[in-house]
Amino acid sequence: MSLVIGLTGGIATGKSAADAYFKKQNIPVIDADEIAHNILNKGKSAWKQVIETFGIEYLNKDQSINRRKLGQLVFSNQTRLAKLNSITHPLIHEEILQQIKDFSQNNDIIIVDIPLLFETNSESICDQTIVITIPRELQIERLMKRNNFTRQEAVKRINSQMPLKEKEAKATYVVSNTGTISELEKNLEKLLLKIKQEV
Repeated sequence: MSLVIGLTGGIATGKSAADAYFKKQNIPVIDADEIAHNILNKGKSAWKQVIETFGIEYLNKDQSINRRKLGQLVFSNQTRLAKLNSITHPLIHEEILQQIKDFSQNNDIIIVDIPLLFETNSESICDQTIVITIPRELQIERLMKRNNFTRQEAVKRINSQMPLKEKEAKATYVVSNTGTISELEKNLEKLLLKIKQEV
């Protein structure tokens, strides 16, 4: 049996850098964001449901979903966000379980990167959990820089997620990412060694 580790944090806390580190160690990473992106591709069932629910004004000229426009809508309205989640989350969950099954045949450890791990109760499919965390001000600053957001847009996105302190309290392991990528990798290396010793 593989050890399934749920990886989460907040938006712009460094989950992608952590994913990259685990991939370098030849540990498979299942990326819920990537799955979420793929299920909204043109012609997929979630794509159809989004159009039916939110309207054709959220489509680009090529009929793909205008993700930024849809994001601005749902992240300023909890009811609409919940509606979008009710369309996408069951499909994402289903695909994650399938990938865990596929990877478990040849791997001792599997990382499942789920930004809304605790919000969607997805920790139930994991044996352990890791939270990548940073102070709130640094998170706002990094998100503004990364996504070219205004402070208001960044704060809205952050506030749509469970506070990092709550995630930290629920996690098996907490990894701080206030420094460089190299420092984050050193912290993850120590943690991975600890996990392997306990398996």
